Amino acid sequence: MEYPIRCSPSILYEFLATPSGLQEWFADKVNQRDNTFSFAWEGATDEAELVAAVENELVRYHWEDDAEDEYFEFKIMTSSVTNETTLLITDFAADYELKDQQLLWDSQINDLKQRIGS
Repeated sequence: MEYPIRCSPSILYEFLATPSGLQEWFADKVNQRDNTFSFAWEGATDEAELVAAVENELVRYHWEDDAEDEYFEFKIMTSSVTNETTLLITDFAADYELKDQQLLWDSQINDLKQRIGS
């Protein structure tokens, strides 16, 4: 999925890679211990490992209960022509979940845009 975001890559990265940034839009509560992030929504908690991070470019997480080769990733792209920032999201879902997953990401990215004023 691809979303245009009106902000600098460094600001966007903070919202994707830090507990305080993720808590603004992704989950109700986020805690980090080493490379493990705990995400809480309405009483339910899931943990994900931070498996890759390149400052201002990429953040990749792996949910503890997912298959080893599955992950969700945020990639920050900047157009060399227009200087616009685009957020690319890679996520895994079963075929029957694709539409719901797309709607969930659309909603969450709308929340992110509101938080950063995009």
